[in-house]
Amino acid sequence: MTREIKSIAVLGGGTMGAGIAGACAMADCKVLLLDINQDAVDKSMERITGGRAPALDDPAKAELIETGTFDDLDRIAGYDWICEAVIEDLATKRDLFVKLEAARSEGSVVSTNTSGIPLRDITEGMPERLRRDVVVTHFFNPVKVMKLLEVVPGEETTPDVIDAMATFGAEKLGKGVVHAKDTVNFIGNRIGCFWMLSGLHKAKEARGVGLSMETIDALMSMPVGLPPTGLYGLIDLIGLDVMDFVGKNLAINLPQGDPGHAYTKFPPEEQAMLERGQLGRKTGGGFYRVTKTEDGGRLKEVFDLDAGDWRLADEVALAESHSELVALMGSEDKQGAFARDLMGGALLYAANLVPQIADDIVNIDRAMRWGFAWKNGPFQMLDIIGPGAVIERLEGEGKPLPQMLRVLKDAGATSFYRADGAEFLGLDGAWHKVPG
Repeated sequence: MTREIKSIAVLGGGTMGAGIAGACAMADCKVLLLDINQDAVDKSMERITGGRAPALDDPAKAELIETGTFDDLDRIAGYDWICEAVIEDLATKRDLFVKLEAARSEGSVVSTNTSGIPLRDITEGMPERLRRDVVVTHFFNPVKVMKLLEVVPGEETTPDVIDAMATFGAEKLGKGVVHAKDTVNFIGNRIGCFWMLSGLHKAKEARGVGLSMETIDALMSMPVGLPPTGLYGLIDLIGLDVMDFVGKNLAINLPQGDPGHAYTKFPPEEQAMLERGQLGRKTGGGFYRVTKTEDGGRLKEVFDLDAGDWRLADEVALAESHSELVALMGSEDKQGAFARDLMGGALLYAANLVPQIADDIVNIDRAMRWGFAWKNGPFQMLDIIGPGAVIERLEGEGKPLPQMLRVLKDAGATSFYRADGAEFLGLDGAWHKVPG
């Protein structure tokens, strides 16, 4: 059976649902957008057509979007793709799935847009037809801007459903599609949130040896190929409340023995910030805040976690020897030690997640580049640093080698990619062509 997606019913018109509906309309697809009531529908259409960042670049495309409420759920019959995009609550999603399964047409593709709820929990006990036709479609916010789309099948999802969703995402929506496993937080957020949550703890240790918060952010940006927000700045953008939710979800769903369990709770300083509502940009300030001065300028302050008060943010000029990845990661001073602890720890974490979260390193590298704007994925970064040097350091310290570093060593390989990136090292120790 070959399935083709030409029409989409989006159930839930919040930030993500509106973004998905807008992206599909921009791709000249027929869209049905349903929400809980008419007021919610109106707000969703405002997100799509108005505001500072409308989902539609061409307002005329709004004519492709029909609207209604969940009372009109029978209208989803005949639509090729039914995309559930309601709140991140398991009971709410399961209740809607029961209703949509009764209303949808035979052969339609069904997806849930979730960032962390396992698909198996949503579909447990559901009809076989639904379990065959369902995937996770994890878009990143804002949908219009972010390239990554993680497609995650269930145990019974048929290959034609996966192919249809991946083809539509890539060819019609222009997304970078990666294939993930039905594990907590999938690929991008599993590694990215490990980096952030472990970063809060490791940065606390780094502050204890004299690294300022501004220096920590400077190190965790351009030198390692990450966005200029760094660690604290990125969490300000996301929000401490969101990171707290992520941490609690990880605490419940991470496999036993996963290193991430050590970081699911905030250090005391960040916990205090959360409790007093100092969440980040959404509350006017988190770790940083920017205010206008009387002369029309801008004043940037940092909340000094150790002093417990605001102070002027310092401009940081890193030494040239710390301005690029290899030199920084090889440095034996406290800046290099911090970079190895945090960035190196995230790379080693990723190297131990094949085939748990993805079947190969390519999907992991693409997820981090397309979803978190890393200049290079974890295995590309390891190639730049030199896997041999990493193995030598780990063995010298008596530490175990993560899965993919063991594979590389056993295969006698010196890198994870070769032939100018056209081939990658597989879990089987053989070389494979990088898919287009």
